[in-house]
Amino acid sequence: MRGLLAGLILIAAPAMADVSPFHTPSGNIQCTYGEDFGTQADVRCEIVERNGPPARPKPASCNGSWGHVFWLRESGPVQMDCDAPYGGEPSGDVAGYGQTADYGGGFRCTSEKTGFTCVNRDGHGFFLSRAAQRVW
Repeated sequence: MRGLLAGLILIAAPAMADVSPFHTPSGNIQCTYGEDFGTQADVRCEIVERNGPPARPKPASCNGSWGHVFWLRESGPVQMDCDAPYGGEPSGDVAGYGQTADYGGGFRCTSEKTGFTCVNRDGHGFFLSRAAQRVW
């Protein structure tokens, strides 16, 4: 009976998100690419240490850290979170300088010594480096 119950629980469980962490060789830019059943895939990147002004002005509703966390879905504009970077030990694959990766959902991300760029199928994207961050 216990085995049958365990089997029913597994069958009834919803599909879990498939999330893949990766980071630049310096570890200063840490990202995850995620896919989940029934929702758009996304890329979330944070820049741990940055200089200069943020890519967008800090909204009045943000009482926390600003300018470190960027979200990009399969379509639509870049979103920025009012959140401090995790900044812990990077995990997952290393996106080596000079490498470009195409992800499901139409994402293309490129890691270079000058910075990290991700673009979605609509052409929206972001560029992150310690010296500057841009969104379009």
